[in-house]
Amino acid sequence: MSRTTSPCVTGVWYTQGGELEPSAPASATTLGVLGTGSYLPSRTVANDEIASRTGVTEEWILRKTGIRSRHYAAAHEATSDLAAHAARAALADAGIRPGQLSYVMVATSTPDHPQPATAAIVQHLIGAENAAAFDVNAVCTGFLFALNTAHRIVPEDGYGLVIGADIYSRIVNPTDRRTAVLFGDGAGAVVIGPVDRPAGLIATNLRTFGDLHRTIEVPAGGSRLPARHHGPDDPAHYFAMHGRAVRDFVTERLPSAVKEILRDTDTTPDSVQHFIPHQANGQMLQEIAPTLGLDHAVHHLVVESTANTGAASVPLTLDLVNGRGALKDGDTVLLSAFGGGMSIGTTLLRWAA
Repeated sequence: MSRTTSPCVTGVWYTQGGELEPSAPASATTLGVLGTGSYLPSRTVANDEIASRTGVTEEWILRKTGIRSRHYAAAHEATSDLAAHAARAALADAGIRPGQLSYVMVATSTPDHPQPATAAIVQHLIGAENAAAFDVNAVCTGFLFALNTAHRIVPEDGYGLVIGADIYSRIVNPTDRRTAVLFGDGAGAVVIGPVDRPAGLIATNLRTFGDLHRTIEVPAGGSRLPARHHGPDDPAHYFAMHGRAVRDFVTERLPSAVKEILRDTDTTPDSVQHFIPHQANGQMLQEIAPTLGLDHAVHHLVVESTANTGAASVPLTLDLVNGRGALKDGDTVLLSAFGGGMSIGTTLLRWAA
């Protein structure tokens, strides 16, 4: 029988029927982040190039988004290539061999192909022959959906690889100032495995507001609007976003999502050392920051040089922060993301150095 844990009761669990049962003794280990990795393509695209084709100025882009440059994948690179680079870096950081992995998960909304899963290609590229591999698509929140899935299915003595990777330069209209200025390409990855308590993944809260699913979309290419009915230059193939609606969604939902996970885990805001949000728009994040109640946390923003990298955004930022040595053993880290669907997620973890 499946069981649901109650965050308000210690040392017990409830069956779905409500029957109280004693819990098993707590293990000395739990699942946590063992290593991080990231990859940014070598081509850097500065604001002057974007401005020249979208009819705006470099200053306008910086003022509206906080972005100065982004990275674009080379013509020969697909999402799986970016993901594999980040995966290898995360495995090296964790000291784990690909053959030790039980699962490989890729969060992406720009897969190599409609099928097979991009994760299957990554599994092959990195030589993780013992791992089950599958994709997760919750757009820019996808990495947190995948991380939560890994937390639930990876054995406590096993290892999982969770990757966020996207190539948005292939799906944005290069002349649309509403979207072209915001996005870049990249990948980020984490290896999860056993860590000594109290370190580890503490909790994840995820929500989807499906009534808002038209807020962010790529209309063509699926079963409703097949690609063969739309020429390659049809706007239906481009990423479309109602920017004001997205901003309103984040402004309303992000503060409540942060407060909810802290309340549910009995975590005080002052005990959070690091806040790593989805790098959607630097200006928007700075405006929302005072409403989150995380006054003692470092708000890590790398959007100035990476732009919005979709599902890669949170793990890429986590790796850049980790690479600077900013995360200390025992630090409490709050990850947050929001994206198409519309979806929003938060993950609370305690760092194991």
